[in-house]
Amino acid sequence: MIGGFERPDRGKIWIDGDDVTDLAPERRPVNTVFQSYALFPHLTVEKNVAFGLRFQKSPAAEAAAKVSVALDLVELGAFGTRRPHQLSGGQQQRVALARALVLEPRVLLLDEPLGALDARLRKALQVELRTLQREIGITFVYVTHDQEEALTMSDRLAVMDHGEIVQVGAPRDVYEAPCNGYVADFLGVTNLLTAEYLGDGQVRVGGRVLRATGVAPVGPCRVVIRPERVRLTASEPENGLPVVVDHRVFTGATTQVHLRSGDVVFQALVTNDGREPDLTALHAELPADALRIIVDD
Repeated sequence: MIGGFERPDRGKIWIDGDDVTDLAPERRPVNTVFQSYALFPHLTVEKNVAFGLRFQKSPAAEAAAKVSVALDLVELGAFGTRRPHQLSGGQQQRVALARALVLEPRVLLLDEPLGALDARLRKALQVELRTLQREIGITFVYVTHDQEEALTMSDRLAVMDHGEIVQVGAPRDVYEAPCNGYVADFLGVTNLLTAEYLGDGQVRVGGRVLRATGVAPVGPCRVVIRPERVRLTASEPENGLPVVVDHRVFTGATTQVHLRSGDVVFQALVTNDGREPDLTALHAELPADALRIIVDD
């Protein structure tokens, strides 16, 4: 709808104060970077980037100058005479980005542009894209199914479920305070526990009464806490559960510790400090500000 290929059922689409709802796609100040890059294999990098300018019938000298600026922006100034098959996947992605930026859009739509790249290159280009966006100062609307990528890339994050936006906010706010179980489960690893809300900020989990953040109707509910917020301790905490360790998974930087307290199963994330963690005589502290009450519709 932002690009103009679908019409909204209701409401308006505004870009920089202008109503673009009835504008055709080619008349909107919007461009798109696709996952497949869609580069022309028979054209050089320069001609790929200049394609939109040629379509707009820009003067040759003006187009050449804009192409040069766009390629320098994505650090491909020396690659203008190459063809796509002579480039790496990351370089092809940059060409597609330069081709979109050369038209100076006010909004850039990015449809999983890094999805075809390997994990290491994807992380490096996430940082580059973030830096580039801040440098040129235009709005990026970035679609991804990669939750970590969404948290890394965004100033403002929208989580969608079956085409409907269910929560919008700063990445940290959405991650730490999900509005429902879907968002909590979708965005990162989490513990969703069956509970009973007793009123006055108290919940019963696994037979224990704990303090939690949020409100709900008295009765069945769920609570959510991120694994990294669970603290393992030998002494009984004020707000927590006695636990036994089912198993652990060492991942390098962290150890995933899978815990059980009666029928309650959850996990903690322990940061690697170079020593084997002591996981005997354990309790799990669930800080009240991290244990959040979830009420699903």
